[in-house]
Amino acid sequence: MVLAKVIGSVWATKKEEALSGSKLLITRVFEPDTSKELDIIVACDYIGAGIGDIVIITSGSGARNAQGDKDTLPIDAVIVGIVDQVDLNK
Repeated sequence: MVLAKVIGSVWATKKEEALSGSKLLITRVFEPDTSKELDIIVACDYIGAGIGDIVIITSGSGARNAQGDKDTLPIDAVIVGIVDQVDLNK
């Protein structure tokens, strides 16, 4: 899992049928201790995240498992949490 900030959304008028009704968000992964920005990930959002939110993203088979469908969902990243606060003990 990684932490990321939602920076945009994707609108797709045509997409895989299994993704019908799915909200796709553009997120930028960052390191919480340095705020260094890393990769951009497009992730499915089923929990209602919005632009500016800090979110938890899971990827790979864990993303499909998070939606209860291991085999048919064509996704590799899902938002599984909206973060209220991050505390780091250094």
